[in-house]
Amino acid sequence: MISKAKLKLIHSLENKKGRRENGLFVAEGPKVVGDLLSRFPVKLVVAVDEWIKNNSNHLRNAEIVEVSDEELRKASLLQHPQEVLALFELPCDTADALGILPLLSSDEVLSLALDGVQDPGNLGTIIRVADWFGIENIFCSTNTADAYSPKVIQATMGSIARVHLYYTDLEQLLQSLPTDYPVYGTLLDGEDIYSQKLTRGGLIVMGNEGNGISPAIRPLINHRLLIPNYPKGRPTADSLNVAIATAITCAEFRRNCLLG
Repeated sequence: MISKAKLKLIHSLENKKGRRENGLFVAEGPKVVGDLLSRFPVKLVVAVDEWIKNNSNHLRNAEIVEVSDEELRKASLLQHPQEVLALFELPCDTADALGILPLLSSDEVLSLALDGVQDPGNLGTIIRVADWFGIENIFCSTNTADAYSPKVIQATMGSIARVHLYYTDLEQLLQSLPTDYPVYGTLLDGEDIYSQKLTRGGLIVMGNEGNGISPAIRPLINHRLLIPNYPKGRPTADSLNVAIATAITCAEFRRNCLLG
């Protein structure tokens, strides 16, 4: 049986203030919780009997509360709870721009930078895309959505266990890079991405859903790319969803790598 105090704690993690005050975030479902157990220290597990029996060897340091399906529904932040809910230690995700420069020391490594991405679903999908294409680091502006909100965590489908996020002063970070370091961005005045010789590594900047890459960041991009519509000149949507644009861009970089 789960106590009222624990129910209150779990539901407080739905907002950023609650997560920061308690130093915890919540994840739900066998897939997401299972992946996160490999990276984040777990503090509390609320689960049905069968899940606990099948996973007890991964829960040595966690408090475990066995619940019925009905109790899990009361604890869950999801519309359709799935077997398990867990509280993990919130990592320190803010970083000084100069302190994380070593992560960008090699132009053989591809990384992402997010400039004001606001929608939790988009952020979660971008993290999942990064994981799929072997991108281990994402640098976020301070006005990017919180990666540890329940909606983002669920949208990553566990990929946040393999992708590291750093919230930092993005403008300062880009200004600190060597002038010849490849910084890419998708812009309406960019060059057709399919006609460009893309480098093996570098930094890809993706902008806000409504406004794109911010005016402060645009001058710091030295490779401006465009994902063209098809066929050229045909009336289409004004823009692509940022998560879809990220997937297309990352796929093209990896395709170029395979072609040598």
